[in-house]
Amino acid sequence: MPIARLIADPLTLEMRLDRASAALSEAGMPVAVAQMLDFCGDVLQIALPHGDPAQFRAILDAHFAPADMLVAPGDIREPQLFVSDMDSTMIGQECIDELADFAGLKPQISAITERAMQGGLDFESALRERVGLLEGLEEDAVRQCLEERISATPGARTLVATLKARGCHTVLVTGGFHHFADPVAERLGFDRVVGNRLAIRDGRLTGALEGVIVDGDAKRRVLLEEMERLGSKAVSMAAGDGANDVAMIEAATHGMAYRAKPALREKADGWIERGDCTAILKLLEIPREEWVSN
Repeated sequence: MPIARLIADPLTLEMRLDRASAALSEAGMPVAVAQMLDFCGDVLQIALPHGDPAQFRAILDAHFAPADMLVAPGDIREPQLFVSDMDSTMIGQECIDELADFAGLKPQISAITERAMQGGLDFESALRERVGLLEGLEEDAVRQCLEERISATPGARTLVATLKARGCHTVLVTGGFHHFADPVAERLGFDRVVGNRLAIRDGRLTGALEGVIVDGDAKRRVLLEEMERLGSKAVSMAAGDGANDVAMIEAATHGMAYRAKPALREKADGWIERGDCTAILKLLEIPREEWVSN
């Protein structure tokens, strides 16, 4: 029984539900149940007796957008594993773009970043090209950038803390850099961090990277490795915003797109477009009084 939960404009919700229900019926997927969840007055749950989740999601998107939404082929369950991207997902910035600003290279590097996020450029090549442009930048500039410019996405700390309090293992996995990811993970409370390492010599960036590159395939491997450790019955959730997150999102039980690029959004099970990160807690039916704020 496919199930959807969504948060949309309350003023037009009833009208949109009527139109979506008619469209679903025309597609051979009549609505079995549509109700507001008791724990939270703004979450609408729609259940079908049968149907294709992707088509279900597309029809709901056409009638409720912009909305916060999660669609599953069966029950929507709380995750035992949460794996998230960092840049533009758990934080509101792209770290390498902010670093580039210190070096006076932001327009050049931002253009490469955008092409990579849209899926139009090989990630590893784009990463090495961008890092190469930063050669000679002082390591202190990285620390200054972190302190002055990097901030958590609204609701991120509450999301991570609440999931952890309910026994969920949390992993921050990024195509960005440990110089940023380690302190961000500490601030937000993630259990594990996976990222790329900037090469440093004599207190300056060399323009190179150390170790294995964390790309989209690596993000997927991290999720699958953690799931193997937790067992076959564990539920996973992944969150991201760009093309580099697609493989991870597809591998998760519940793949969430946060303010995402089209290349990721079309592959996700759900997305956040109206609220902040705590909308995920609502879609998981976790009552607000059980949220944890650090």
